[in-house]
Amino acid sequence: MPTDWTPALIHLRSADPRLAAVIERHGHPTIAPRKDPVQSLARAIVSQQLSGKAADTIWGRVVALFPGGKFPKPEAILAIEDAKLRAAGLSGAKTAAIKDLAQHVIDKKVVPAKIAKLGDEEVAAMLLPVRGIGPWSVDMFLMFFLARPDVLPVGDLGIRKGMQLHFGLRKLPEADRMIKLAAPWRPYRTIASWYMWRLLEP
Repeated sequence: MPTDWTPALIHLRSADPRLAAVIERHGHPTIAPRKDPVQSLARAIVSQQLSGKAADTIWGRVVALFPGGKFPKPEAILAIEDAKLRAAGLSGAKTAAIKDLAQHVIDKKVVPAKIAKLGDEEVAAMLLPVRGIGPWSVDMFLMFFLARPDVLPVGDLGIRKGMQLHFGLRKLPEADRMIKLAAPWRPYRTIASWYMWRLLEP
């Protein structure tokens, strides 16, 4: 089920009139909660520092290594040889990170069934100990897996560029400037961020 972000759009048009034209041009945000947290986290690890197209290609090769071309159980991730994951296009660091994520699930340090019930900071506390998951990956997970409405990914280059364009800044904003500029967007900074990415599309 798509999420109805109408209240967010009403708020953002009023709080930041410049966003009205961007909202008009790009329509309703395509952010909705998803079902498999471990798969989403693994995908976030694969996607780090890659274009969307490259990440999709490598992800397709990784899942093709498993029966039925489906994302496997944690035990199967731990059992597969590192060399096969490397051959699919994963770096050594990303291979180690995906295996560490699987181990955290097996050890019940990451509990998929609990994640949706946790607050944003509790989600971060559960996930940050996993190798290869930093603040950026947590922000992407909160936004695109849990569809949390008020996330501002200050470490994302696309958001920084979008805000530079949107606010007519001479240079890329640092985190503290981004937080100040985005204050009127609260409690819907996730949705405003989605439009910052859209500003960079040709």
